[in-house]
Amino acid sequence: MAFQTEYEFVLPRGYFDRGGMLHREGTMRLSNAGDEILPLKDPRVQQNPGYLTVILLARVVTALGSLPAVDTRVIENLYIKDFEYLQDLYQRINEMELPCYKTVCPHCGEEIEVPINFTEAAL
Repeated sequence: MAFQTEYEFVLPRGYFDRGGMLHREGTMRLSNAGDEILPLKDPRVQQNPGYLTVILLARVVTALGSLPAVDTRVIENLYIKDFEYLQDLYQRINEMELPCYKTVCPHCGEEIEVPINFTEAAL
């Protein structure tokens, strides 16, 4: 199995750009140490620690619809449900273990853990 570094997603509501176009499908990459450390130097984070998440998401969301780039302005203007969705996705993909859900095997009836495939889950 190859090491996955990017995850596709579909926002629950979506981002409307200035032209009124809706963007829902995107890609998020795994974070690195710089993604967590460098925003701490940003004056916006020093004035408001809650802004750290905005900068962090702007760094790791690599694509959103047909937007040329995802920056803090885009993240700031997401609906709260989409912002929370991206926060949750960030946490899940950056955990040490592959995120799983528990279910029952349809063949033997035993409880099993199934890895979450974010690409398929978003469809």
